[in-house]
Amino acid sequence: MFAVCEAKDVAVLIINQGVDTTTFEEDLASDVLEIITVFSARLYGSRSRKNKKLLDGVKQAVEAASC
Repeated sequence: MFAVCEAKDVAVLIINQGVDTTTFEEDLASDVLEIITVFSARLYGSRSRKNKKLLDGVKQAVEAASC
């Protein structure tokens, strides 16, 4: 992309150049936290589905018993 701009005599000015101020330890801690978040969300989602299925079964059993 820059080669095309140079060929057309167009200047490219990058104004939002972020400075990386995080350390290796901060990056590692952030990555570990993300992994824990993903796995806990999967675990709680799995529990939620199991509980919903159990409650639906109990509901059906109560409805069948009351008929």
